[in-house]
Amino acid sequence: MDPTCSSESIYNLIPSGAKEPFQPPRYTSIFKTTVKEDIEKTKTAMKTMGPAKVEVPSPKDFLKKHSKEKTLPPKKKFEWNEPRKPPVPLRSEHPVMGIQSGKNFINTNAADAIMGVAKKPKPIYVDKRTGDKHDLESSGLIPKFINKKDYGVTPEYICKRNEEIKKAQEEYDNYVQENLRKASMKKLSDEEREVVLQGLKKNWEEVHKEFQSLSVFIDSIPKKIRKQKLEEEMKQLEHDIGVIEKHKIIYIANK
Repeated sequence: MDPTCSSESIYNLIPSGAKEPFQPPRYTSIFKTTVKEDIEKTKTAMKTMGPAKVEVPSPKDFLKKHSKEKTLPPKKKFEWNEPRKPPVPLRSEHPVMGIQSGKNFINTNAADAIMGVAKKPKPIYVDKRTGDKHDLESSGLIPKFINKKDYGVTPEYICKRNEEIKKAQEEYDNYVQENLRKASMKKLSDEEREVVLQGLKKNWEEVHKEFQSLSVFIDSIPKKIRKQKLEEEMKQLEHDIGVIEKHKIIYIANK
């Protein structure tokens, strides 16, 4: 019999009660009492807000109709405090007649005209034979601006702008000259032209020889592609040879 196995017993059939797990005691801070005492010293119940001190409305004071509408002020008697205008004269009243003045208006006006300063006429100009008159002051015909201190002097902002334009033009000219110098054409000498021409002809002969070695029957796609490629190369070489033979002087651009 295996000693590790427990012996069979009828008591093992009785269900045993579940054992509750062991729970450690609840944590309590050692400073709990100290903190509580400090809070009680510095703060009391309802200290900041205070208890609600609101009068409870009576059931008799319920909301009535038109109770929220604004009431007009009491009526007052209108009183006019400003002085009134004189009344309109009656039909029976007549104006005062026969009042005369002893002032001689003719002599007075003549004396004022003789002793007074003569009025200068307003400067005008006429630009049509029909006699249309215009104001001379605002016409621009009077030389006003030539008497200014800065008359004829170029403004500072225009001088500054001219300098900027001149500087930009110089930079652009330098840029163009540099590009022209880089892109200048080189003349091909007769010896170099002959060497290029002979090289092209040699290449044409090689391509032509390769073209002649093709099979008579072109029965596959690769053969057709190869034949077309050789024909294009021969055509390009013939064009280049014709151009070089036609032109005696040839220039080459520098890249």
